[in-house]
Amino acid sequence: MTALFQEDWTLQANCRGMEDALFPEASEQKRARTVCAGCPVRSECLAEALDNRIEWGVWGGMTERERRQLLRQHTDVRSWRSLLVDQRGAHIP
Repeated sequence: MTALFQEDWTLQANCRGMEDALFPEASEQKRARTVCAGCPVRSECLAEALDNRIEWGVWGGMTERERRQLLRQHTDVRSWRSLLVDQRGAHIP
């Protein structure tokens, strides 16, 4: 995968141009994540947040709390990008 593609995925995101709406407080995050439904780059977005331990906002359809829980459950994963993006179709319980 080229570095260009890694940066380009954001141009294909459903949320392009509405970043502020994806960083709400508490329960509003669950409502904000509906923007992620059907997004063509949802996996790339989630991998970005997990690999970089981004602790705010909705990324890849997951809230901060959901991502923290996933990271705690899968401490052995070193590259979420290789798991979620390079191996499309992989399922994380």
